[in-house]
Amino acid sequence: MKKLPIRNIDQGAIMKLNKILKNAFLITIACLALSACATQKQTGQMQGDVYTGTDTVEYLASGVPDRVFFATNESVLTTASRETLRKQAAWLRKNSKITIVLEGHADERGTREYNLALGERRANAAKDYLMTYGISSDRISVLSYGKERPVDSGSNPLAWSKNRRSVTVKAN
Repeated sequence: MKKLPIRNIDQGAIMKLNKILKNAFLITIACLALSACATQKQTGQMQGDVYTGTDTVEYLASGVPDRVFFATNESVLTTASRETLRKQAAWLRKNSKITIVLEGHADERGTREYNLALGERRANAAKDYLMTYGISSDRISVLSYGKERPVDSGSNPLAWSKNRRSVTVKAN
């Protein structure tokens, strides 16, 4: 194999290429540094994409959480949600004069119309479950807020999981 001699190397082109590579390296380092600064420590727990933490939960009564959480685009109750609703039903049976409103919520993704319908399905899933434990439908109203009342205004999986919920509130 015959080696070809390298001739006419343009020193100016090599210097320009070195400068371009140096700048690209510096930009890459700056981007990495900025993305590390932007990363926030997330609090709360998730199981799959369902929130299981308690930092957004309030209580109807001692030991009776006011909300249940759902998976993305789902209105099916999780095991944890059913346990919470059983506690709510037991409390409601002891407090037979109290009426409640089940508020359905969704995360920010999706259209307003889709999320209103999804929030309603979520609230109705909670209502149906409470009714299986002896709570009269006359004591339960359903209201959907869709994505209009987020509990966490972030735009990340943890915030979305906190916003996919049904909240039980005492009716006025």
